[in-house]
Amino acid sequence: VSTMNAKTSSRGEGKASGTRNESLGEAKRGQVIRVAYVIAALDLTFLFMQLGVMPYMAKSLGLDSVGFGYLQTIFGVLQLVGGYIFGRFADQFGARAALILSCVSGSLFFLLLSLSTSIPMLFLSRLPAVFMHGMPGAQKVITDMTTPSQRAGALGKLGFCFGVGIIAGSALGGVLSTKFSVYAPTYVGLVGSVINTLITVVCIPSQTKPESDHHRTEHSEYSVFLINKIVRLMKFPGVMEVFIVKVFAGFPIGLFMIMFSIISMDFFGLEAVESGYLMSYFGVLQMVVQGLVVGKLSTHCTEMTLLRLSVFVFAGVGLGMALMRTVWHYCIIAVPLVFAFSMLATITDSILTKAVPSSDTGAMLGICASVQPLTRTVGPTIGGVLYKQFGVSSFGYLQLMINLGLFVYLLKNKIPLGETKSQ
Repeated sequence: VSTMNAKTSSRGEGKASGTRNESLGEAKRGQVIRVAYVIAALDLTFLFMQLGVMPYMAKSLGLDSVGFGYLQTIFGVLQLVGGYIFGRFADQFGARAALILSCVSGSLFFLLLSLSTSIPMLFLSRLPAVFMHGMPGAQKVITDMTTPSQRAGALGKLGFCFGVGIIAGSALGGVLSTKFSVYAPTYVGLVGSVINTLITVVCIPSQTKPESDHHRTEHSEYSVFLINKIVRLMKFPGVMEVFIVKVFAGFPIGLFMIMFSIISMDFFGLEAVESGYLMSYFGVLQMVVQGLVVGKLSTHCTEMTLLRLSVFVFAGVGLGMALMRTVWHYCIIAVPLVFAFSMLATITDSILTKAVPSSDTGAMLGICASVQPLTRTVGPTIGGVLYKQFGVSSFGYLQLMINLGLFVYLLKNKIPLGETKSQ
């Protein structure tokens, strides 16, 4: 009897120990995810700091508007090319290695920018941007550390970090450039990127995937850039359909945002300070929607329902943009606009990462991250033609027509979604 009691006690202690270990593991994962949020928020803050002062820096060096357009296009092309390479790198070497690469690239970017006293040097400073992908790096960490059911909510909270980056980065960039010099934000960005690198090294574990997934990744091919790899990912059930929706649903809005600096001056008649306030308003909306709304809705509705909802709201936003006449109209439209934009980005990322094997989530996130750089690359030309020939309302009508078509497509077609990671 005493032996049986001892065995029972031992089993009970073993179960309790297992429960404690499982609890510790869950706590550790939560801690790592919170660190990923901090890294993403800091990375976006430094990025928006330099985006705000870049036009003034370029102007001080004698770069005209055409040359500045070329500078922005180069940045977009580098981000477009680097997105998938960065994702494959994350798959092969882990999320921490990818985040370190992004932070080190950011440090080099700000170092070259701080030394840019000529136009050629300013263009050279764009080169490290090919591996500056802090947000996809943080998404990779969260994707590895969450279950499929938790993913949409966890990824949605990254939008809160985006809002923090817009507000803090825009404000700090303006204050530092006004109080000190136009190069002050680059010095702060350099120091901040180095700190971000140290945080990543210390707080992000070398392996963020479960053991079974890690074993499968180790035996995968160690090629970083393969066109046939992209084609293979697009052949998984539902991936191509959802990716097409992701690209086209927000494309007209992307064109509008690229032209926003010109539209705010010519159409709305805003001064630079007022434009800054409007961007801060967007940042607050982004924080509220991503931090409070997206996560709650993802727990009560299916992802396909939320995808259809975001496309339908986008269509309504297009109608509103076609009819708007003042900046106050735009402030009202901004509420459903931010909701649809945030919901679309979060839900499509969640669906696509669950539709491919765990060894390819980084590549899939890299492909998703290339959507915005693609818009920034082709956007200035297309957006300029639309605005010059047809006016601001053309963006709204284009948004309405595209999203109505996508909404009908999503209603009539049952998109097969294969969650290979949960199998």
